[in-house]
Amino acid sequence: MDEYVHHPVTVTGKRAIVVGGTSGLGQAIAVGFAADGADVIATSRSEDRVDETADLLEDHGAKTARVPCDVTDRDSLERVREVAQEALGGIDVVVASQGAISREDVLEIDDEDWGFVTDVALDGVRRVTQTFAPAMEEGGSIVNISSLAARLAMENLPAYSAAKGGVEAFTRASAKELAPDVRVNAIAPGFFITPQNADTYAAGTEKRTRIQERTPLGRVGEREELVGTAIYLSSDASSYVTGEVLTVDGGFAPSAF
Repeated sequence: MDEYVHHPVTVTGKRAIVVGGTSGLGQAIAVGFAADGADVIATSRSEDRVDETADLLEDHGAKTARVPCDVTDRDSLERVREVAQEALGGIDVVVASQGAISREDVLEIDDEDWGFVTDVALDGVRRVTQTFAPAMEEGGSIVNISSLAARLAMENLPAYSAAKGGVEAFTRASAKELAPDVRVNAIAPGFFITPQNADTYAAGTEKRTRIQERTPLGRVGEREELVGTAIYLSSDASSYVTGEVLTVDGGFAPSAF
């Protein structure tokens, strides 16, 4: 029997880029990576948020760089790649956490809103993959952020649902094509509290109560509870995992059927 080699679940020493990493779940992942010992660049369109998040990353001792980007602009993504290679010395992990949403029903959503959501949430993942995968070190990991909306019917979210369904299909397709050099997986979060939705999911609201009643664990998630899954998929502990979508939802999806 070959000697057993244990790969710990950690991103210590990894060099990571978190696109959409300056707010919400993406920021939690970026800061969680830094706290676990990774060097991290967290980026988004907002220069102020990039600066604020870089401060948090540096507080945890991470090397970082302050570079905004727009996932609808390939040139800006290429700029992030160049900065990351210079500032971090290479790229081991890329998390695509950017998002856009439009709350309109199927018969009302117009071409502009549909196009914006899919351009950011789906085509953005394609651009991120095309930009960073060729520059990643062998054994690199791409983690795309999907959603329960990819598989469950949710009101007034046709563009978002279609985009996230596409993200999961693209994850499987790119995992096959990029293997064995780069692994590609996705995370499908359930309902998590973030600064952006804190009012919507505030304690005592009808929406939060309904979610908690349908969730076996009996509560919504805290965004830090997504970090462990992201670390696992980015670590050498998941070296034989690719093309997978891991659901993190407190059991909500199985209980919905």
